[in-house]
Amino acid sequence: MALSSRLFSKSRLVCGSQILVQKEHVIPVRHFAKESAPPALKGDQMLKNIFSEVKNKFETAMGILRKEKITIDPNDPAAVSHYANVMKTIREKANLLSESQYIQNNIETQTEDIPDARTYLLTLKEIRTKSGLIDELGAEGLMMDALDKVEKELKKPLMRDDKKGMDLLLAEFDKINNKLGIRRQDLPKYEEQLEVKLAKAQLEELKKDALEAMETQKKREEFKDEEAVDVKSLDIRNFL
Repeated sequence: MALSSRLFSKSRLVCGSQILVQKEHVIPVRHFAKESAPPALKGDQMLKNIFSEVKNKFETAMGILRKEKITIDPNDPAAVSHYANVMKTIREKANLLSESQYIQNNIETQTEDIPDARTYLLTLKEIRTKSGLIDELGAEGLMMDALDKVEKELKKPLMRDDKKGMDLLLAEFDKINNKLGIRRQDLPKYEEQLEVKLAKAQLEELKKDALEAMETQKKREEFKDEEAVDVKSLDIRNFL
């Protein structure tokens, strides 16, 4: 059966996971040191560099996808694991950010100029919501309670440049981490779990797109007598 080109369009990443929230708890207000700005480039050269970089990343990704057999079966743990590994290989070879790294980058960018702790935490909540992640542990409420406690003790709003106040808040966050069983050394495991969940979500989206495309094709006169194709039998490499 002929399938439309949108069958393997970029899937939406919708993942109900608490991993982002866990990472926020463990590293709630400390950011990595800023890198020095690269030398300024003229407009034409900058565009050429961007085009070349995007082209190289695209070719790298396509080269890997043409070699790997991906089974569109989100209910098969082996298929999900393999897909997650393929995506990880693409990210590493093409120098792309993982989803958790992308979220962390968003956090750093969107909170860089926020002066107070309360707005910072509210912004983290907004980022989590827009990322489609769920606070299953109820951690955000605990974090806000901790902030309320610290601000009550300080008798003023907590500013992020208030070292003493932030140390008090971090100590409260450490208590929350212990209560929820979140440990810094487990962060790589949390990130891996997030990537597997995202891989499953992507396969579910691919399956949905494939079924919709086949249903659309069945309505066309030339395909009405063709038997339905099992999505799991499709080979993405044939559509690249």
